Amino acid sequence: MPYITVESGILSDEQKEQLIQQLTKAASEIMQVPQEFFAVTIKELPDKNFGIGGRTIDRVKAEYRRLHP
Repeated sequence: MPYITVESGILSDEQKEQLIQQLTKAASEIMQVPQEFFAVTIKELPDKNFGIGGRTIDRVKAEYRRLHP
């Protein structure tokens, strides 16, 4: 049984549903395995709980929004 895990920031219920549907569809087509065999989990982390480039993601997003209104 193929197992897909996604780690991300907080997502809406709609985003989770779309992500699960589209990842399952794409992986099924690529791997030629029926969609019914796939399991998908989403692990959500608050933006303050992980970082990149020595800064938390919430700060990275705030800076990006400031520079790209």
